[in-house]
Amino acid sequence: MARSVFIFNTHDLPHRAGEMREYQLSLEMTEPIGVDLLSIKAGEKIEIDLRITSVDEGVLATGEVTGVATGECGRCLDPINWPIDEPFTELFYYETAASRAAEKGKKSNKRDEKKDDKKDIDLDEDELTYMIGDEINLELPIRDAVILNLPVNPLCDEECPGLCQGCGEKWINLPEGHAHNPEDPRWAALKGLDL
Repeated sequence: MARSVFIFNTHDLPHRAGEMREYQLSLEMTEPIGVDLLSIKAGEKIEIDLRITSVDEGVLATGEVTGVATGECGRCLDPINWPIDEPFTELFYYETAASRAAEKGKKSNKRDEKKDDKKDIDLDEDELTYMIGDEINLELPIRDAVILNLPVNPLCDEECPGLCQGCGEKWINLPEGHAHNPEDPRWAALKGLDL
């Protein structure tokens, strides 16, 4: 299996809180990121300005994803290009720090339940992002940053009139009085009556 383009090695970052490194990455997508009508296609590149900071619990990754999503207008089906410029932040726990944080969360929850039920802290281990050795996987924060900020129904223009339901032509290219009068076959027999 090929190594993911989203895996980043933090070996150069010392394990002392406060240490920081900055990187500029250019990643070629191996699969699309986005929604049905609008996505960054496979083979396209995204640029990432990445800052990794060593903290007590692990590595804090903050960055900015830039690229261009391509797709089609949800009304008229014209091709569109949508600029992507989104920030992301993710804390990657050292495996030992993640275990301690989860245990601390469980213990504090038990104490809080005994005192009063005002605080509901849920440090579920499934929600924590772990480092694997010195490597962090940036796929989830990058996907979240891109997908959660894309429109579900992208438009080429806010005033896009779309397509005519009768003939499928663009409303913008049709004459002013364009209309379709569909005839109902159930009324066809009454057409020849003289009233």
